[in-house]
Amino acid sequence: MAGVNIKMLTYEFGNPVSPIVLLQLVDDHDLEIIESEVAAIKKSVAVFKLVAIKADEWNRDLSPWNAPAVFGREDFGGGAGKTLAEVLKLCSDENKTYFIGGYSLSGLFALWAAYQTKVFAGVAAASPSIWFPGFVDYMKEHAIHSGTVYLSLGDKEEKVKNPVMSKVGDCIRLGYAWLTERGVKCTLEWNRGNHFKEPDIRTANAFVWVMQNYSEETFWNSVHISE
Repeated sequence: MAGVNIKMLTYEFGNPVSPIVLLQLVDDHDLEIIESEVAAIKKSVAVFKLVAIKADEWNRDLSPWNAPAVFGREDFGGGAGKTLAEVLKLCSDENKTYFIGGYSLSGLFALWAAYQTKVFAGVAAASPSIWFPGFVDYMKEHAIHSGTVYLSLGDKEEKVKNPVMSKVGDCIRLGYAWLTERGVKCTLEWNRGNHFKEPDIRTANAFVWVMQNYSEETFWNSVHISE
C-alpha cells in the first residue's frame, strides 16, 4: 500500500445540517439505488444526512488486510486503514452523531472501522463479507468501540459453492454471539433471498435499526424517529 493514493468522491443526501450523519462506502451499483435507500430510511427517520463515499478500488480500499481473491482475479489489498483515515476527516464536528454502515464488503469495512475508533455511535452492517479470511478471529481478539451493531444476511447466502463465501452463515452467527456476549446491543436479521436481493432496502433497514436502538439522550432529543 505504500505510495497508493486513495481517491474518494462523496455524495450527500437528506438534510445537509442534520446532527445525525450516516456514512456509507459505495460502488457504482450502490449509487444507482442510493436514492431508493434514502427514501426507505425517511419512512422511519425524519432528520438525517447520508454521505455516500465512493472509493477508487473496492477490493483494495475496503479490505482490512491483504488476502487472496476468493472470486475473480482481484486480490484484497488491505487498504482499509487509509480509507478510514479519509472517512474520519468527514467526522470532525463533535456536535454531530455519526453512524457507519454499508452492504457486502462495505458492511465488513464498517464493522472493522468500529474496532479502530470511538467516533461511530453504531454500525449498520447489512450482509457484510464477514467470511473475509481471519475476520471472526480478529473480532474475538479485539474490543469493538460501538455499543450498537446491526447484522443481517440473506437466507440463501451461505448456500453457495464457493468454499470461502459459503462460511458466511457460520461466521455471522459466531460474530453475533461474540458481540452479544460482550454486552453489545446487537441484532442479527435474516432476509429472504441471496446476496443480491434488495441491497438498498436491507441497508436502509440496517441504518434505521441502529438509530432506533442508540440510546444517547442527546440523540433522542435531536431527531424524530417513529417506531
